[in-house]
Amino acid sequence: MVFKRLMQAMGVGGPSVETVLTNPNCRPGGQLEGRIQVTGGDHQVDIEYVALGLVTRVEVESGDNEYDTTQEFHRQRVTGAFRLERGQQHEIPFRFDVPWETPVTELYGQHLHGMTMGLRTELEVARAVDKSDLDAVAVHPLPAQERLLEALLRLGFRFARADVERGHIYGVRQTLPFYQEIEFYPAPQYGRAINQLEVTFIADPQQTQVVLELDKRGGLFTEGRDAFGRFTVDHATMDRVDWAAQLDGWLRQSLQRRGLFS
Repeated sequence: MVFKRLMQAMGVGGPSVETVLTNPNCRPGGQLEGRIQVTGGDHQVDIEYVALGLVTRVEVESGDNEYDTTQEFHRQRVTGAFRLERGQQHEIPFRFDVPWETPVTELYGQHLHGMTMGLRTELEVARAVDKSDLDAVAVHPLPAQERLLEALLRLGFRFARADVERGHIYGVRQTLPFYQEIEFYPAPQYGRAINQLEVTFIADPQQTQVVLELDKRGGLFTEGRDAFGRFTVDHATMDRVDWAAQLDGWLRQSLQRRGLFS
């Protein structure tokens, strides 16, 4: 009897959990829908709760060191406590809200290199080992974000990689503890002035804040430095702007002011 209780405490013969998403594709500010299937094991258990959490890989700078960690950034309980009988099947439908600032993982059907995103299901069992399930999620850009990324591609920029960095951007309204950087190789017309362009989106229901960072090339007697630009795109009026022309104008002015572009 003691051995059996020990095995139960270690989770042996306990319940299992499996999450099935109706559609793993979503956009920031949207929803993920699906159902959670909880199946009882070989003994009765009390479930404390079932929760869902959106997780991604985040790069952390600590002193002179950098490391990656998996961070949950949005959590939603889908049940309270209930008793699960031996072998019983318990199905839980859900709708999970995706935060507006959620990083993008896909562009034009292609996965952005460097990005991971998943929906984790957590089953808290009283006096036992927790159970969990992780399902991959694909986050597509908002229409405003898509238009800006498309404009960069039209100008000749080429996607390099994307990552998520812990921290806050100065002067930007931001609710999550990290931000995404989408990195591009420079278009040919800017290739002599910059090494790469990094784009960050911080969205809310009405608008998207856009932060551009230029990694400038250093000359023979000068050190390469970063230059920042920031502007806001209103979701309701985004179609009235030629974003390729707007971005090209800002880039040229920024580089000309620093004597890097003629």
